[in-house]
Amino acid sequence: MALEVFKNLEKYGHEQLALFTNKDLGLRAIVAIHNTTLGPALGGCRMWTYGNDLEAIEDCLRLSRGMTYKAAAAGLNLGGGKAVIVGDSKTAKSEGLFRAFGRFVESLNGRYITAEDVGTDVNDMEYVYMETRYVTGVTQAHGGSGDPSPVTAYGVLQGIKACIHETRGTDDLKGVTVAIQGLGNVGYNLLKHLLDEGAKVVATDIDHERCEKIAKDHKVVEIVKPDEIFAVNTEVFAPCAMGAIVNDDTLPKFTFKIIAGGANNQLKEDRHGEALRKKGILYAPDYVINAGGLINVYNELEGYDRDRALRMTRGIYYNLLRTFAIAKKSDIPTNAAADRMAEERIETVARSRRAFLGANPGPLRQLEFRRSSTT
Repeated sequence: MALEVFKNLEKYGHEQLALFTNKDLGLRAIVAIHNTTLGPALGGCRMWTYGNDLEAIEDCLRLSRGMTYKAAAAGLNLGGGKAVIVGDSKTAKSEGLFRAFGRFVESLNGRYITAEDVGTDVNDMEYVYMETRYVTGVTQAHGGSGDPSPVTAYGVLQGIKACIHETRGTDDLKGVTVAIQGLGNVGYNLLKHLLDEGAKVVATDIDHERCEKIAKDHKVVEIVKPDEIFAVNTEVFAPCAMGAIVNDDTLPKFTFKIIAGGANNQLKEDRHGEALRKKGILYAPDYVINAGGLINVYNELEGYDRDRALRMTRGIYYNLLRTFAIAKKSDIPTNAAADRMAEERIETVARSRRAFLGANPGPLRQLEFRRSSTT
């Protein structure tokens, strides 16, 4: 198993993998730091039940690498990191568990800054905040921004508009049909944005009761079964649940013209980006379109301002248009174009610093928190 872990570290180009356990509190946590060229690694803490430890480590490595590219593509001075707590988020949460995780984060001395993610929320981050300053997504009472999901959804909306502009020459969403997979905080907020824009929505979620409630509250929304969402006849598919949903099994079912959603790691493998291109489907690379949440918590680091966060999030529209332009010019799939855009920014910053700092420049700088309590 150890050899496999080191192979994965080399495969993805990570700087550090840290493991932490507290048997008394049931904590088994992993932090992966991918790249700190642009700044300290920031990424959410996911709480999930995995098949085995190697699967949990692999997920953490993949997600942290994605955060490096997300921050770089969004123009933020941040590196990429991610944390995973192995456990059932519905039954295993406790104050002690998250405070112990906070001490783990603090021990990394600012190389990694945490936030909420799948299976964790702002209440959990409050416990983490009791033990470390290196946490974002805390309540406004502590100078934070709270749940970043609404801003993530707002960014996805900007991304869908960019895709419609690319395919139709206009960003008007009136009458556009969108299929949303996943009606959690991001998916539901996106649904409301789309309805406000005059779009038509087909949606699904594995939580049947949630689907029933949304169907009751929004009668114009069509609800379908989870396994039916891949074959619905809509112009846009917005995956807002787990990753790897573009794969060999789902691809033949797609009749969408656009895939633009909030989920991470939507392509099971990089080759599926080329498969989408051959199929004539415009793909909005996940880490470009779903960067709103990261942009939101980034704004906490030097004093949170909601208007500034939303203004920066609107830049996702232009980042995607830039990605599409690179893809067309170089005749490559959009996921490869996004990687190129992110990698060029990282290399540009690294080159600008090597002349002054030598061959190993290290992190750009450690960001200092400037929170001011409102209580």
